[in-house]
Amino acid sequence: MQLPARQAKAPGQPVDQCAIGAVIQRRCGDGDLQASPVLAAHRVAARARLQVDGKQHAVGVLRQPCRQVSDDGRARIDAPIGRLQLRFPHCVRPLNDTLLRALLRQPTDYTPVWLMRQAGRYLPEYRATRARAGSFLALAKSPALATEVTLQPLERYALDAAILFSDILTVPDAMGLGLHFADGEGPKFERPVRTEEDVARLAVPDMAQGLGYVMDAVREIRRALANRVPLIGFSGSPFTLACYMVEGGGSDDFRLIKTMLYRRPDLLHRILAVNAAAVAEYLNAQIDAGAQAVMLFDTWGGALADGAYQQFSLAYIRDVVSKIKRESEGERIPTIVFTKGGGLWLEQIADTGCDAVGLDWTVNLGAARMRIGGRCALQGNVDPMILFGGEAAIRREVEAALSSFGAPAAGSGHVFNLGHGISQHTPPEAVSVLVDAVRQVSRRMRPPEHARH
Repeated sequence: MQLPARQAKAPGQPVDQCAIGAVIQRRCGDGDLQASPVLAAHRVAARARLQVDGKQHAVGVLRQPCRQVSDDGRARIDAPIGRLQLRFPHCVRPLNDTLLRALLRQPTDYTPVWLMRQAGRYLPEYRATRARAGSFLALAKSPALATEVTLQPLERYALDAAILFSDILTVPDAMGLGLHFADGEGPKFERPVRTEEDVARLAVPDMAQGLGYVMDAVREIRRALANRVPLIGFSGSPFTLACYMVEGGGSDDFRLIKTMLYRRPDLLHRILAVNAAAVAEYLNAQIDAGAQAVMLFDTWGGALADGAYQQFSLAYIRDVVSKIKRESEGERIPTIVFTKGGGLWLEQIADTGCDAVGLDWTVNLGAARMRIGGRCALQGNVDPMILFGGEAAIRREVEAALSSFGAPAAGSGHVFNLGHGISQHTPPEAVSVLVDAVRQVSRRMRPPEHARH
């Protein structure tokens, strides 16, 4: 492939992107460039003017095999003027950056798609890995196995993002509450938080000591992805975590936490303040490890009454969002907020400072777009049960959702997703139909002026 000629830049200045290859972001020193990785045949291509041994060299284009990238993101190549060291920073744009562009309301060639719980029990390969691990916690706490299952859906489907495989309750587990999984009953805590003494003992956990395995998984997943698609990090929202912490597990009526909310709101606010500080630190640690977008799952915020939602969930989401790093290694880190059952409060969620609002399947996409306007991108939102309806129904519902959102326009963004997590009983072939339909229909709907150039 013939590269167009470009004028070499002076030392220290940014260098243009080559038609193929890497983007040199800045000179880090003599013969030391910072660049994004190139996947094709493990080769690097760069254009720069370098200073080596005190002399200026107009290098032009270098295409050389790249040795394996080390953990610190460095690799060496042999160049015509000697050995160059290229550094591959964690947070560079992936080759497929469609998701990031949509979250930031930039033009895309099609609507990107990923699925909540896309790495999960509906996949036979996941079940095999889970059996090999011996338990869910052993799976989630092994960076190697978490990497394996994170990548499994990407090997099957043309998805536009990977999402970190982990558990929503890692943070309270690191607080010492004793997370375990009872057969057929889901997550349980040995030491729930219900008294003043319990609340007084709560503290933000040490990220390296208590949650280092999560950051190790993020780094390992990034290496395994080789920057083909972005990696999404995530956490439960402060209120959702508090629900499990107070109830001691899942709940049908949230009786214990709502009793605390109405009888001792001071205790609940103390829990939520600790949780918010921990969640912000946790998400920032994931970003430092390589996450390229982050999502807050407010799974149980919709169980609150209007008024209580703003006071006990939304306020702490806003606090977390305000503390999340907005940029890493020169790239924007988009933030997604998803409140299941939060259709009543979309405008208020958009005002938290997030980049995208997640929608469950009870919300009309077109109406949500009108309500939020150009403040945020939208993510969602078909009913996960459409995946049991057969190919014709899946294609029909995908087209209906995309048509409801409407044609893309300047300042808008849409990421296709389910309205909640995929069911463990979903036929894997149904996901293929869904992903294919999203790609086909959204390409057809795009006006030429909205395509990425």
